[in-house]
Amino acid sequence: MPTTDRRNHLSIILILALLVIFCPLAIDIYLPAFPDIAQALAIDEQQVQLTVAIFMLTVGLGQLIAGPLADKFGRRPVALFGITLYGTAGMLAFLAPNFSILMLARALQGLGACATFVVAFAIVRDIYGSAKSGQMITYLNGIVCFIPALAPILGAWLTVQFGWRMNFLFLAGFACVGVMIIAIYFKETRPADSHYEGHILDLRRFIPIISTPIFLFNSLICMVAMSAILAFVTLAPGWIMTELGGSVSDFTFWFTLNAIVSIVASFIAPLYIKRHSQKALRIGMSLLIFSGVLILILGQFKSAFAFMLPVLIAALGFALSLGSAAGMALSHFAKQAGTASALIGLMQMSGAGALVMLTQVLPFNTPEFIAFHLLLLLPLWVILLSNKAHAYHPKNT
Repeated sequence: MPTTDRRNHLSIILILALLVIFCPLAIDIYLPAFPDIAQALAIDEQQVQLTVAIFMLTVGLGQLIAGPLADKFGRRPVALFGITLYGTAGMLAFLAPNFSILMLARALQGLGACATFVVAFAIVRDIYGSAKSGQMITYLNGIVCFIPALAPILGAWLTVQFGWRMNFLFLAGFACVGVMIIAIYFKETRPADSHYEGHILDLRRFIPIISTPIFLFNSLICMVAMSAILAFVTLAPGWIMTELGGSVSDFTFWFTLNAIVSIVASFIAPLYIKRHSQKALRIGMSLLIFSGVLILILGQFKSAFAFMLPVLIAALGFALSLGSAAGMALSHFAKQAGTASALIGLMQMSGAGALVMLTQVLPFNTPEFIAFHLLLLLPLWVILLSNKAHAYHPKNT
């Protein structure tokens, strides 16, 4: 690869990494501050958890508008607007005098994050096409895996040193840096023949996309897998530190180890996905279902190792599954990459969040709850193993 092309490739990867970091960073950085926020605003921690739910809801729903806007006006202006809104909402959360204003700020911040999320997926489809999209998405998943490990550690330090509000000021500052980088270094990638027809708020434009069997099947895999990840990220810290008697150091160790495994898996998996997308998906989903069963078997042992071993195995399953499924879901929509990315983003964020919230009423403890969401993949796994698999995830794009 020529030096100039190599530099351009590296520049695009860095920009994509920046764009996808906004969303998980806003979820994970202030998790250690929940008790302080509850005390400061005179609410309970369950109400504080609603700030995560409202953020994920607006991230998902906002993409229904952000995606078509990216197809109509371009990736760059939508990204710049989204990051600006994200930073402004961070300042509003920093200054929030009460819980209602904090919820409003988080809702607005979700709308900002949705723009960066959908633009990142659209850029991948613009530049790398259907053949390499799965690889790049898996690489991005590996980059994003730094956030669940590092953001809570940073958030804990900011909370102890400066108070819980500093987490949101940090997000505002991060957005300022992001705006400058995108404004200076990111060049528009929307294809010249990209088109958008109809009104921005006309939801009928999504019908041809979601009615495509390949898109629906693969995006459902992404949604269910993401619900398992969300269940783990939100419930595992409390389970390790409260039910298993672990310390903050124990929590940090296991989350960091999981992040390392996920990162390694996400940088190895694309090499296999490139040649064997369908087989990679089969192996990945098999690992996820095996992990769900193993969690139930090891649930009788009250130790962090017994709890985390299946999760570490699932990390490889997520790397193989999410990259190949998301890449295949977008493979048929070169001229509507923004709109298709928005729809898959809606299912991954709002769909997974809604699935987790709706199933919280079930009488499961944390390991059982995570296993339940992993085992929800069973019907899709059976289809993938059947002779109908080629209609939903072709061996070759």
